[in-house]
Amino acid sequence: MKLPLLLFTVIILILTNCATPSPPAETESAALDSLARVPSSWIDERVAKAQQRLNSSNAGTFVWQAIEAHGGLTQWFSNGPLAFQFNYQPLDGSTPRNTYEVADYWSARTRHQRIDTTGEYGWTGTQAWIHPADTEMPYNTRFWSLTPYYFVGIPFVLADEGTNFELLGEQTYQDRVYDAVKITFGENVGDAPDDYYVVYIDRETKRVDVTRYIVSYPGYFPDGGHLPEKFMAWIGHQTVDGITLATGFDTYWWKGEQPAEHITKIAVSRVEFTPDITNTYFEAPEDARLISEM
Repeated sequence: MKLPLLLFTVIILILTNCATPSPPAETESAALDSLARVPSSWIDERVAKAQQRLNSSNAGTFVWQAIEAHGGLTQWFSNGPLAFQFNYQPLDGSTPRNTYEVADYWSARTRHQRIDTTGEYGWTGTQAWIHPADTEMPYNTRFWSLTPYYFVGIPFVLADEGTNFELLGEQTYQDRVYDAVKITFGENVGDAPDDYYVVYIDRETKRVDVTRYIVSYPGYFPDGGHLPEKFMAWIGHQTVDGITLATGFDTYWWKGEQPAEHITKIAVSRVEFTPDITNTYFEAPEDARLISEM
């Protein structure tokens, strides 16, 4: 009686490996581990602290209103880790990046599977890794492990501790009026505390439609400095399990207080929450190559 079931399982595994990457099935031992999704009491406490912190300033209140308009922080965390495909296509001939990512926004952990070739990489919360160990990556995977995570997670990631808010006033884009809020980070917050973001919050819908930002990652700028500011326009919105996120982004250089050259196109697809993912999914595989450099 066990042989047909075994053959059926093998067939399913073969078909799965022929498809585009998705989170691998958990082993029996992994299934016994605790889920990455956390108890509701933890969520309630974290959300209450974030609400109090953001609403303590006018600028933070705009960000909190945007979070509510996109589905609310309680719903965001309650849904569990988020999975999505992030297809980053530069228009200047530089290296494209197309991965299927599962992101745990509660603990800032990620795991990427490359779409167009083999190999995977991720961030455990403290450690970057690449698997298989001999895989050559044409870009900085430590930096890239959390880059899609952050852009896709706006505005929810703006509620994290260590963020500071400044109201910049009114901005217009495509005949709509926005309140612009600048986000900076406290000292030693993340790998690039000198980064900043500016979000445009629609005065009518309270949703985010634009993100401006700089990249100051020390791995790229060991002596300080940053890239010129970029203007990232949200292509559209999609709502999944009560949470509204971008369908993609068009990115431009920001020059003369307006968007200039179009430099990247980004599609965000296959969006779903994965509440049954366990903590072991975000651990580095035993034979992975650990990345220490920035």
